[in-house]
Amino acid sequence: MSHLAHTDPAIAELIGAELKRQQNGLEMIPSENFTSLAVMEAMGSVLTNKYSEGYPGKRYYGGNQIIDQVEETCRTRAKELFGVAHANVQPYSGSPANQAVYFALLNPGDTVLGMELAQGGHLTHGYKLNFSGKYYHSVSYGVDRETKLLNYDVIKEIAKKEKPKLIVCGATAYPRKIDFSEFQKIALEVSAYLLADISHIAGLVIADAHQSPVPYADVITTTTHKTLRGPRGAMILLPKVEDRLHDLYHTTSKRNLAELIDAAIIPGLQGGPHNHQTAAIAVSLKEAMTDEFKVYGRQIVANAKALAESLAQNGLELVTGGTDNHLILIDLTDAGLSGAEAEKLLDEVGITVNKNMIPFDLRKPLDPSGIRLGTPALTTRGFTEDNMRVIGKTIAEIIKNPNDETNKKRVRRTVHALTQTHPLYPEF
Repeated sequence: MSHLAHTDPAIAELIGAELKRQQNGLEMIPSENFTSLAVMEAMGSVLTNKYSEGYPGKRYYGGNQIIDQVEETCRTRAKELFGVAHANVQPYSGSPANQAVYFALLNPGDTVLGMELAQGGHLTHGYKLNFSGKYYHSVSYGVDRETKLLNYDVIKEIAKKEKPKLIVCGATAYPRKIDFSEFQKIALEVSAYLLADISHIAGLVIADAHQSPVPYADVITTTTHKTLRGPRGAMILLPKVEDRLHDLYHTTSKRNLAELIDAAIIPGLQGGPHNHQTAAIAVSLKEAMTDEFKVYGRQIVANAKALAESLAQNGLELVTGGTDNHLILIDLTDAGLSGAEAEKLLDEVGITVNKNMIPFDLRKPLDPSGIRLGTPALTTRGFTEDNMRVIGKTIAEIIKNPNDETNKKRVRRTVHALTQTHPLYPEF
């Protein structure tokens, strides 16, 4: 980054410091990952210079012949990879993607049923301070108090009572598989659209390590980072262009579902797409089409299971007792630490996790009872099950001995050895 170093040495220095932090620590926040250098090259390309409001062949600016090809390539790859009929690759991120779906399918005040934020859902699934809770009538489902698992019979009863026009399934802190086929049954019974937000598990779906929502959902949204290992961005995917409920909610419109989604993005929400982002998404989708990526996706789950087993064997309590996907939620209630305290302790030894509420948490959101951690980023670095068992034991030692400085020094050495054995971006 010689040009940056010359023009703005302060920012160049900070980027260098962040690179070293990533290289020398264990990134275990389950929504984070490391892109390839090819993805980063596309993100830093001249495509950032071009405005291209509209869609391929229908732009509001001239000079978009190349940009059209970039976006078409990205859309084609998304459709092929996920096996869908339509793909919009312009959303800036996951929240705008979900907002576009709301714009396309609902009117303000319509009822939305989504997973409660405090029990594993996302802000855009109906949280009261989010647009999804402010402009729509939001009702929630959660997990069973005893098992901490989704109870589809209970969700069905809530849906029958509330009669939502949209049901959202997907989670940010649910360590078990989501049964999209059960959600489809519920949506069909109450004549609701079904939105599957697979932002966390898209890479697992590609690797056949999680059920695909494609046969069941009306609309699918996903971010393009997390387990998909691309740049920050999002996509809206449609298994079918024509939708069975179209006439219920848009009786005066002659647009099909794809047209409604595209119009919700522009002019509904956004102006010009970020073309450098689109190109980088296209690169990551090509990478995800390989056999190597499928091996990677399955290894994420294998690593998470090994990590969960190690954490439990070393005396930590896991929500639902383990994991079926890429993430783990640790209940620290009996450990005598808050999630914020544990996050800080682990950060001091080079292990990055995030504080997180557990289901039915009695503590406040900014100082909850749990921490959330996962394996996508470490799996990208080549970590395996044996490494995860070491890391699980190490995490337990820190949590159980928060004031042992000698132990912290030993753990820092362990972290250093692990990161040196599995280098990140050795070209740098």
